[in-house]
Amino acid sequence: MQIFYTVRPGDTLYQIARRWELPVESLIAANNLEAPYTIYAGQQLSVPPGVDVIRVRTGDTVYKIAQFFGVPQSVIIEENQLHPPYIIQVGQLLKVPPGSPYYVVQPGDTLFQIAKRFNVITNGLSYPDLIREVNLLPSNIIFPGMSLIIPYAPPGDQGLIAYTSNVGGDYEIWLYNPSNGENVQFTNGLGESFSIPFWSPDSTRIAFVGKNEILYVLYVSEGGISSIDQFSEGLGVYLSWSPDSQILTYTKQNDVILYNINTHQFKKVNQPGATDVQWFPSGTELLFQAPDASGISQLYRIETDGANKRQITQNTGSSFNDVRLSPDGLNVLYTTPGASISIIYTLEISTGSIFEVRGGPLAKNYFPVWSPNSSTIAYSATAFEDVGYFSLIRTSGKEGENDLTRAISNCFATPVTWSPDGRKIAYLSDCNNGTASEIWMIDILHPVPIRLREVAFITSLQWSSRPIVPMKKTYTSTVYNVQFQYPSHWERIREERYEGLDGFFQLSAISADEMINEVCLNEAYHGLYPYGSAPRIIKAQIQQQEACFIFPSMDQPPEMEGQAALIVRYPKPIQIEGSTYNYSILWVSQNHLNEISSTFVFRSS
Repeated sequence: MQIFYTVRPGDTLYQIARRWELPVESLIAANNLEAPYTIYAGQQLSVPPGVDVIRVRTGDTVYKIAQFFGVPQSVIIEENQLHPPYIIQVGQLLKVPPGSPYYVVQPGDTLFQIAKRFNVITNGLSYPDLIREVNLLPSNIIFPGMSLIIPYAPPGDQGLIAYTSNVGGDYEIWLYNPSNGENVQFTNGLGESFSIPFWSPDSTRIAFVGKNEILYVLYVSEGGISSIDQFSEGLGVYLSWSPDSQILTYTKQNDVILYNINTHQFKKVNQPGATDVQWFPSGTELLFQAPDASGISQLYRIETDGANKRQITQNTGSSFNDVRLSPDGLNVLYTTPGASISIIYTLEISTGSIFEVRGGPLAKNYFPVWSPNSSTIAYSATAFEDVGYFSLIRTSGKEGENDLTRAISNCFATPVTWSPDGRKIAYLSDCNNGTASEIWMIDILHPVPIRLREVAFITSLQWSSRPIVPMKKTYTSTVYNVQFQYPSHWERIREERYEGLDGFFQLSAISADEMINEVCLNEAYHGLYPYGSAPRIIKAQIQQQEACFIFPSMDQPPEMEGQAALIVRYPKPIQIEGSTYNYSILWVSQNHLNEISSTFVFRSS
C-alpha cells in the first residue's frame, strides 16, 4: 500500500522530498504532477519509500519530531509501538513514516482518477478495479471522506523476474511475471539461500547453484531440470551463458569449464585463480580475472580453446571484484578493493582508459550491472550509516557521468537487475529483519518505485534477457487424442487432471449422439447446477470443428472453483475401451479457459 503525506502551509516538493532523502523527481512521478509542480495545503501526496528512520537527539520529543516532519504524532507512536507517556531516549532509532496508509477521498474523485494519479496502472492503463478489490468495495462508487488503501499494480512489463525466496520454508527459485503479478515456484527442494538465478540470453533456461552445491539448469518452457556439476562451495559462483545459449561457462578448481548443455560434453581450460569468466558477444572469446605472475589481479581475454591469451589491464593495486563485461563487449566494469570499501571503475578495452564512478557517500557500492544497451550502470550504494544503513539505487553512465540516485531501499546492500528494454530496474527492500522481503521496480523515465512482491525472505533476483518467456507445458493425451498447453506450475493429480493454486483442468469425453447445441445445453444445465443457475453458452469452432464454451453464472457453487468448460466435436469419433465418443470435454478454471483453449488441437490418428 502507498503512504500519503498531507501538505502543510509553506511546504515545497523539494522540502518534502529532502525530509525522507528522496529524489524530488520520484515524488513528482509518484503523484503524476505537471509543471510547474504546484502543491497546496491539504493536498495528499503519495510518498515513495525513503529514509524513514532518525536517531533521537538531545531535546527531541515525539511532538517536535512530528512537527519537523509534518506528520501526526499518532503515526510515529503507532509505527514505533510507543506507550504513554511516549518517552524516547537519546540515541534511540525511531521510524518516521511520511504519513498515513490511506488516501481520503476528495469531492469529485473517481476510482479511475485516483488510479491514474497514483500509478495504479498496468500496461499503461489505469486499474481502478484493483483499488475496489483491495478495499472490498461493492461497486466503483466512492464518497468524499472515505479512506482508501491505494495498492501497487503489476506494471505490465515483459519478461520474467527469477528470484530466490523461502516462501514455503525452504529457499527455492521463483518466477514473477510483471505483466499480471503471477508468482510461480519453479524448484522444489533444490534451492539454497545463496542461489543466484542466471538467465540464458534466449531466456529459455536458468542456471543456479543450489542444494548440496550442485549446479542445476532449469528449462523454463518445458519445466525440466538437469544437474550439471558440483562445487566444494556454492556461495559466490558466477555463471555465464554463451551468446547462443548453448554453453554454460564457470570456473572450478583453477579451470575454466565450458559445458554444452545439449551434448553434455565439456572441456577445461586451465587458468589458476580465474574468476568471473564470461563470454564476449562474438562467442569465440572469454573474459576473466586472474592473478598475474606477481600475484596481482588482472583482466584477460582468451579464445575458447585456450589459445591467444592476452592481458588487457596493467593493474598494480588491489584485486578486481564483480567483473562484468558490457553486452556490446567494448567495456568492463569492476569494483575494488573489497567489501568494506568498494569503488566502481569502468575500463574501455580498446584504449585502456579507466573511469571512476563517484558512487555513494560511504564508498560502499555493490552489485553493479550493465544496462542491455551497454550505456548505463545500475548499482546499490550503502548510505546513512547513522540510522542503520540504507541503499541508494543509482545509475551512472559508462564513464561515470550522470551518477544519480533513483530510489531508496532500506537494505544495507541489494542486488539490482535491468528489464529487457533497459528502462526499468528491479531491486530488493524491506530488510528490517536483515534479509529483504520485497521486490521493487523503478522506471528511470518515470521514476516512481512500484512494489512487485512482498513475501518471506528474498536473497537474489534477475530479470530475463528477452521480453517474452513462455510459462507453459504441453499436455498430450493419446487416450482422448488431444493436445494443449497449460501453466507450467500446475501439478498432476491424476492422468486427466492437473491443478495449481490459481486453477485446474480436467479432460474427458462425451459419447452422446446429439447435435452440439443439445450436448452443450445438457452439460450447462446439468441437474446439479455445476455452472450455477444461468450459465452462458458461446458457440465456437476449434480446428474447424463445432464447439462451445460454457461460462458459469455468479451463483456457481464455490466448491466448483470457477469451473468452465470447452466441448469440441471430434473430427471422427474415437474409441475408448470399446465405446464410441463423439465429443471432447475439457473442464477448466474460468480464468484460464481462453488461454488453454487457444492451444487446443486434435492429434493425428
